[in-house]
Amino acid sequence: MAETLQDLSELSGTEAAAQPEAPVHVQKLDEFGRAYATGKRKDAVARVWVKPGSGRITVNDKDYTDYFGRPVLQMIIEQPILVADRNGQYDIMATVSGGGLSGQAGALRHGISKALTYYEPELRAILKKVGFLTRDSRVVERKKYGRAKARRSFQFSKR
Repeated sequence: MAETLQDLSELSGTEAAAQPEAPVHVQKLDEFGRAYATGKRKDAVARVWVKPGSGRITVNDKDYTDYFGRPVLQMIIEQPILVADRNGQYDIMATVSGGGLSGQAGALRHGISKALTYYEPELRAILKKVGFLTRDSRVVERKKYGRAKARRSFQFSKR
């Protein structure tokens, strides 16, 4: 049987007091000195490469302002760079596919945030606090039988 403790000071001598150390995040780079990450949002997937440079963001071989015409989407993409205070320090190359423009912008933000933490692990706390490292798992609900859409019923007619 387990022995009973008479005082809390005796607890420090037990083997249960050993706490596992926090994971140490290290820099993850490929053979070209780039950090790679995948970001996802809705049905969109973004593959992102980050390397030191002049601050150019390229999406599917186009400038991000040409690919994402709406200023709101451009702001979403710039958020991780501005929060990390790394404006103009990294070149970002990305390929996005699937979903619409809004989902692609969200996937790109997620991918840029992850790639920045792989290149500079000390940025992880800043980006995690703002919520950019969390994958937004909300997706479109499927249509159910006997319904017009996912939840909407068919129009009711008394006669």
